Amino acid sequence: MNENPSNLAAPEPGPGELRAGMVAIVGRANVGKSSLLNNILGEKVSIVSPIAQTTRNLIRGILTEPRGQLVFLDTPGVHKATHDLGRIMNKVARSAIEGVDVILLVLDVTVPPREEDDGWMRKLIKLGGGCVIAFNKVDHGRTYIDALRQLWDKAVKELGETCSPGFLPPLKDPIWMEVSALTGQGIPELLTLLFDRVPCGPLLFPADVLTDYPRMINIADVIREKLYMHLRDELPHQVAVWIDSLDEQEGKWAVNGAIYVNQGSQKPIVLGEKGRRLRSVKRSSEGELSAMYGLPVRVNLWIKVEKHWSRNFWLLKKFGYVE
Repeated sequence: MNENPSNLAAPEPGPGELRAGMVAIVGRANVGKSSLLNNILGEKVSIVSPIAQTTRNLIRGILTEPRGQLVFLDTPGVHKATHDLGRIMNKVARSAIEGVDVILLVLDVTVPPREEDDGWMRKLIKLGGGCVIAFNKVDHGRTYIDALRQLWDKAVKELGETCSPGFLPPLKDPIWMEVSALTGQGIPELLTLLFDRVPCGPLLFPADVLTDYPRMINIADVIREKLYMHLRDELPHQVAVWIDSLDEQEGKWAVNGAIYVNQGSQKPIVLGEKGRRLRSVKRSSEGELSAMYGLPVRVNLWIKVEKHWSRNFWLLKKFGYVE
């Protein structure tokens, strides 16, 4: 489903020409941005968890096909930040829309609109609209689609009334799409729309590249995802993972990494009774990494207590959260 597609359409390619461009996937935390990207690519490049704020870095996923190439920026979900890491994640997400060809705002139709949804809408309206808005999780129903549309209209009206003349650029209507990152519903139509809206030009990355996300950070993210699955609501945002070394032996890899926690009392939570939780994290990480890279991967983990690591600029820089 879409409206006014001509608002964003790029010039038609000539014979043999390709389209290539950057697409920023934005939205509040836990609306399914990473799941949507993984579905589009057909492979996992971004970790997924029912825990909000799973994505901490800007991840580029690259789709190359006969029509051309779409380079997706999977951004951290904007949320109410209570510490330096949260503020950095919000800054990364908001800055990702600079210089891209298309902005894809993802909204969750299964819950009522939230303050962060309104914030993203107002930011995009101030940029002139013309974005693509994906109503995600329609496989669970369409409960809050009307409410989300009304939120956009309300934001347009209020900004029009409160901003000084000439402050807002000419407003283009958004293009509304209904998709399901889980089932793939609406994904082909969404991709057609996105290809229509990026410019003609050469590929931005080699055709066989799926992501330019650094391998060591990707390995750390896989381990962190498994931690989230086991920790659930206990302390997922109090942990970080750093890979100290990757020994690429012939036919197998050995990963040595550290799990950072904020205080000593959190160490036994990560370990679990008699170390069972940490062993489960290790085994599930080894299974996914072996499947991902196509060879046996052995993971060695230990827990390091670093008080207030999420407020430590140098550690955040080390983990790749700060440029």
